Amino acid sequence: MEISDGMSRTIPWAEIAGPLVTAEDAIARLDERLSRSPVRDGFVERFHFHDAAAVLWLEGEFVHVEDLVLHDAHMDIRTPTHELTRARTILRAHRQIFGNAADWAIGRDGMRQLIGRGGGGALRKGREGEGTPEPQMHPDETIETDGPDPLAEEFAAIDAVLARSSAVLEGVAVERPSRPQTTPERDPLVYDADWDEPARLDDWRTLLDRTADLSPVLAAAVLWDAWEDIGPLQHQPWLGTLLVAATLRQRRKTIAHLPALNTGLRVIGRERRRHRNRTERWLAFFDAVVEAAALGLKEHDRLGMAREQMLRRTRNRRGNSKLPQLIDYVLSRPLVSSAMIEKDLKVTTRGALNLVGELNLREVTGRGRYRAWGIV
Repeated sequence: MEISDGMSRTIPWAEIAGPLVTAEDAIARLDERLSRSPVRDGFVERFHFHDAAAVLWLEGEFVHVEDLVLHDAHMDIRTPTHELTRARTILRAHRQIFGNAADWAIGRDGMRQLIGRGGGGALRKGREGEGTPEPQMHPDETIETDGPDPLAEEFAAIDAVLARSSAVLEGVAVERPSRPQTTPERDPLVYDADWDEPARLDDWRTLLDRTADLSPVLAAAVLWDAWEDIGPLQHQPWLGTLLVAATLRQRRKTIAHLPALNTGLRVIGRERRRHRNRTERWLAFFDAVVEAAALGLKEHDRLGMAREQMLRRTRNRRGNSKLPQLIDYVLSRPLVSSAMIEKDLKVTTRGALNLVGELNLREVTGRGRYRAWGIV
């Protein structure tokens, strides 16, 4: 994809101007509504789950949002599948991007950490003067990497030291082995040796710099289309849409939330998303932004109404009542189980069931041994 300084001469403004303005207005309206909404935190957390499940759907896999919620809480009711594990990795990336500064994800250090390469091997260059804060992770989370596990290497070194110490105590001369200094090459059965990820990623970052003068949503469409065309990462193609959403936040098109673009792309047909004509692909992206914003507004109104109904049940309650905490927790998850309530609110099983009964939540399982609830 070629983007030159004379971009205005290559962009079909007559065809995209209307849909572009509609998409800009839709996403701005949702963000403005969320910026002063009492259910913003719950909305953001819920759409992290929905967007992670939508990523797998776009790749041809199906993951229940309910299973993802339970897996995230370490309370699976069945053995997690590979797809479910991937969905939680995407969920953690969502939280990591939203929990840091707006420009962290597209910065050198942030992108390297999201890719999971550790050192500087994955990115050849970064922007000068970029300050990146320490990443904020969700509780009990760790960063998964595709390379060797540094912790495992340290444990192996400790085991080697203990073995040499035992040999010395027994009077056996042991020659100290030298520690390898080079990182093992990637398995050619898993990674294509001709797939130059650093070069492809540099090409995409170069385009990121050259779209700085475009409107935020148009720049996002260009970057999304370029990611699909370049394919920088072999095993993390889903990261592109999250980085595009991060650029909208970095350009301050959204402040109160990280756009759930995958939930909108899921509604758009594959023939439009993969159309041969570049303009048609851009139009499909604009429509996806509109759909994501519409779904967001609908969910926001539903959560707001549910919150008002549940708050009515907290009147004349004692000051130490845990009902308000349960309301916030229910709003932040597509479903909650009794075990999740016990862990988060630190109550007994009987206490969790009593609290649920006070709020008149909708039971979604219909099972006696395992019960879960969601808002009406």
